[in-house]
Formats: sequence, structure tokens, C-alpha cells
Amino acid sequence: MTAVLDILEAPFGESHGPMLTGTYAPVATEVVIDDFQIEGEIPKDLNGVYLRNGPNPRWKPKGGYHMFDGDGMIHAAEFRNGKLSYRNKWVNTEAFLKNQESGAENHWSVLASVKDSKEHPMANTANTDIIGHGGVAVATWYLAGIPYLIDPITLETIKAAPEYVSGPGNGMSAHCKVDEQTGDLMFFDYFTEKPHMSYGVVNAERELVHFVPVEIPGERLMHDMGITENYSILHDVPVYHDEGALMAGRHKVRFDSSLNTRFGVIPRFGAEDSIKWFEFTPCFIYHVVNCWEEGDEVVQVICRFMPVTKDDGSIDDEATAKMIAHLHMNTRLWEYRMNMKTGECSEKCLNNQFNVEFPSNNAWYTGRRSEWGYVVDHHPKLVKWTGIRKMNLFTGESVASWSDDLEHCWYSEPWFASADNPQSEDHGYIVAYCWNEKSKEQQLQIFDAQKIDSGPITRIKMDHRVPSGFHGCWMKSNQIANWNH
Repeated sequence: MTAVLDILEAPFGESHGPMLTGTYAPVATEVVIDDFQIEGEIPKDLNGVYLRNGPNPRWKPKGGYHMFDGDGMIHAAEFRNGKLSYRNKWVNTEAFLKNQESGAENHWSVLASVKDSKEHPMANTANTDIIGHGGVAVATWYLAGIPYLIDPITLETIKAAPEYVSGPGNGMSAHCKVDEQTGDLMFFDYFTEKPHMSYGVVNAERELVHFVPVEIPGERLMHDMGITENYSILHDVPVYHDEGALMAGRHKVRFDSSLNTRFGVIPRFGAEDSIKWFEFTPCFIYHVVNCWEEGDEVVQVICRFMPVTKDDGSIDDEATAKMIAHLHMNTRLWEYRMNMKTGECSEKCLNNQFNVEFPSNNAWYTGRRSEWGYVVDHHPKLVKWTGIRKMNLFTGESVASWSDDLEHCWYSEPWFASADNPQSEDHGYIVAYCWNEKSKEQQLQIFDAQKIDSGPITRIKMDHRVPSGFHGCWMKSNQIANWNH
């Protein structure tokens, strides 16, 4: 029988803030599990690995703690011929190994320091995203750093990958984009000195084949990007470091509604002067759903962070900055159109009803016109995802949703896993972890992507908890270099 799992309320002997308690509390062990209590059956045409990254501190923090700080831990659910194997493992970053050697945390929180501080060094924890590329998985960091290559089956850290990066920041954004139909990986970097941004392409052989500086008006804190078949879409958002705090070695963000949000559209292998910039209403953007081309237009569908407004309708910059910093989400599905021939652009809200974020899609269609996106219903005040939802990216319609319990369930970012030999874009499954804080039960749930509102077709009950985390990916069996080893 599946055990009732305990939650550590003070895993390091004392409280370091709410991001280390309850559902956020880390797990202390690496495990491999092959035996589960299963309701329903694991589909035999579901073959590959669902990977999810997130913070899981190994050592007692130095002072305060933020969810962004914890050591990266990958959770892997490997599906093979109707069977499941689960394992978890820390990413063995340079910082993690240094801590392991000393037996203590040597790095400071984002609450107390800034990237590249020599007095209070922060760690590149590679705890933010995990992306399938070139037969392996790539773990990335939200402040942009050297990525780490991970074996998607064993979860062993293969190596740091400085060959992916170049330029003044010498880093790669957490959210790069992979074109699965060419094998190209597109990324950006951002940094405090001029030109403040750069853009690059890594090919399927994991070689950096294109890199250009991108000059923007000032230092910015962008988070994601988009790609189409021929272009990449870079974000210039009105969010940046507070100058005084930065000079004092502290991380504090500012939102400036006097600046527009801009998107720079650059040919995939274009020079810096080939970028065309388009201006839109001020907002912040955490995550892109998908982008594609329609004739001369580049279309980008995102989860738009809605700025806080005052009673008179104007934007409250300070309140908006605080919400961004604490992941207090109020987001809506939004469409942007940019005409590469005429320079005209437009934006519209696709659905004003649902607060949705942490999107995924059928990754084979990344950069191509796709109808379906899969998102979470985001709690407005917590990093908590109460359910999953399927949305039409053309109309904005919410076509299906599910939650076991809106009050007590915490879902992970839902990922689309294509069925073997798919017959349509949504022929496949949605896989997501679900923690029920009332029953203290951990499940991995599998949904038919065409019938999400019918509930999970498979419930896999786990004796190992998966703490709340960030992003994931699905790697099909034919995308994994050592699948048959």
C-alpha cells in the first residue's frame, strides 16, 4: 500500500521562511522506484521520459531562503512498454559539488545578493528548466548561466556545457527554445553591462553555430523568448534592477510603466541589424505558449502578466514589481501579431476569465502553427497550481480542465507526451505530478489529452514526495541517445 507521506515543516532545524515548509519542503534522498500502486493502466504507446526540474536545497541555507535558491533536482518518470520507473537526482553543478565537499552551504540567497557578487556569491543551481536537446537533457538557471547536460535516463550529470554559451554574460537563458524538426536550440542571455542582451543558436550536434550581441536601451530582466520556423522573438520588458539596490549588492526589481514592452524579431541566423522591433502596452512576461508564422505576420501567444492598477486605472508600478518578484500571478492568455512587411502590430486578450500560467504544448509543433496549449490554473498568492487546463490557442477557448481538489491539490507543470505514431496534434497524453496536502498522497497522473475533463486515465501512487518546483519537458524515446542501452 502507498504510504502517507510526511511533510517537513523545518527541514534544517529552524525556519528559513515559508518557501522551505509544507509542500515546498525538500526531499532528503535520491531514490529509484519501480513498484507502484496503479489505478488504471499505463498506456503502451507512451514511451519516453517526463523530466521535471525544481529547487531542492541539500544544505542549511545561509540566512534567508527563496524558492529560486535551492539546488536543482530532476525528477524523472520513464515510461517504457506500459511500465514506469521513477528516480530523482540532484544536478551536480560546480556549486553543489563545492557544498558537498565542505558539508555546508557556501552561497547566498537571491534575497541577500546578486549574480556575480564576489562578497556574497550566488550559486548557479541549474534549478529552473530542463530541455531535451541533442539526445540529452539540458538543465538551466533563471538568471542565465552555464547549462548542465544530464543523462535523461540515469539523471547523472554529464558535464557543464560552456560550449553552449558565449559573449559578455557567458550564460544561457533558462528558457531557450528547441526546434525539434531541425534540432536547433535558440537562446538569449542578459546582463547589466552594454549591450545588455545577446542571442545564439546551438545546433543538433550541440555546437554554437550563431551568436550576435543585441543592443537594448538599458538593463532588463526578461525571462522567456519565442521561435517560429524562420525567426526568433526576443523580449524587452519594462522590468529591471533597482539601481541603488544593485549597487549595494541586493536583488530588487522595478517595473516601469512609462516604458513599452517590445519584441525584437530576428531571423534565426540573422545579424544584429536584421532585428525588427515592435512596441506594445507595458507588461511583464514569464512564459510563452507558442509562436508561428501566418503569411507576413509573426504570431506569439503568451501568458501575459497583468499589471496591478490603481483606482484611477493607471498602473501601480511598485505593487506590480512586488507581484513579479514573489510569483504572485495574475495572467491571461494573450496574442501578439507582428507584420514583418508593413511593421504593423496588434495585441489582444484571448481569454480574460482564467489565471493561467506554466504552459506547454506538443513540442514537435514548437515554432509552427498549433491549436492546443496546456496550462495550470495559478493560485494568485501562492506558487500553487490548483488544476490543469487545455486551451485553444486560436480562439482562447478553455476546452477542458481538471482538478482532484481545487483547495488541497498542487499540480506540476503539465506536459504533453505524444503517443507513438500520433494521428493528430493532440493525440497523446498529459502527464503531471499531483500532491494532495489533505490526504498527504503523491500521485503521478496521466490524462488522455483529448479528454482531460474525464479525469486521469491512470493514477500512479508514489511512496516518494515530489516537492513543488518549476519546469519540465517530455523526451520521446527516439530523442534519447541511450534509450536502448
